[in-house]
Amino acid sequence: MTLFDLTGLRALVVGGAGDLGRAMLDGLLEAGARAVAVDLAPKVDDLAAELRAQGHDVHGLQVDIRDRQAIKASVQTAVALLGGPIDILVNAAGIQRRAPSERFSEQDWDEVLSVNLTAGFVYSQQVAPAMIAQRRGKIIHVASIMSQFGGITIPAYAASKGGLAQLTKALSNDWAAHGICVNAIAPGYMDTQLNTALIADEKRSAEVLLRTPAKRWGQPADMKGVVVFLASSASDFVTGTVIPVDGGYSAR
Repeated sequence: MTLFDLTGLRALVVGGAGDLGRAMLDGLLEAGARAVAVDLAPKVDDLAAELRAQGHDVHGLQVDIRDRQAIKASVQTAVALLGGPIDILVNAAGIQRRAPSERFSEQDWDEVLSVNLTAGFVYSQQVAPAMIAQRRGKIIHVASIMSQFGGITIPAYAASKGGLAQLTKALSNDWAAHGICVNAIAPGYMDTQLNTALIADEKRSAEVLLRTPAKRWGQPADMKGVVVFLASSASDFVTGTVIPVDGGYSAR
């Protein structure tokens, strides 16, 4: 359907080598987009090579997004690689640190906020001027159901994802009149490397499934449809929203 066709659009996927980021990158490419995947992990280069072998127009950039200057340089490089300004930005990078709140270290707090929240703002700010000039653009943040809930032993993660949901609304308010749609996806409990310890904890895993009406953990592929929708013209009057992809968990 042409509503969901992304042919020729230029996408920048931050955290593109992660479990959820990779799935969303796949979805955008399958819908016709060209893309640059940014990730701290060196495997981002191998991932891009693998996807190019499948016929996709995609490049990989290894970037430490805790460094604001590195973020700015990566946007310039992505624009050069894609031959024009970014049409679609997906902020999918995220890290987790766990400890009781009374013992949670300041270093872990700073690192989580830097990756999960500040980088999303800096990337958005870097792509916005060109989007404003062309009067179109899609910015998609990956928030979390922890944007709504407090979680256990994850004060920095909950704060960063709550902040990202509010940032989504603030940027939407500022930029919607310029044709830029800013939205967030809030994944629930997903079967990813980020949740390995939680999945291995039989008690906590059982609690998650008990509350999840779909009675399963989410899979990275569950993110593909919603990211294509938010990146496409099908969502041109959708902005400032936080869409749960959680098997019904947040509605329970």
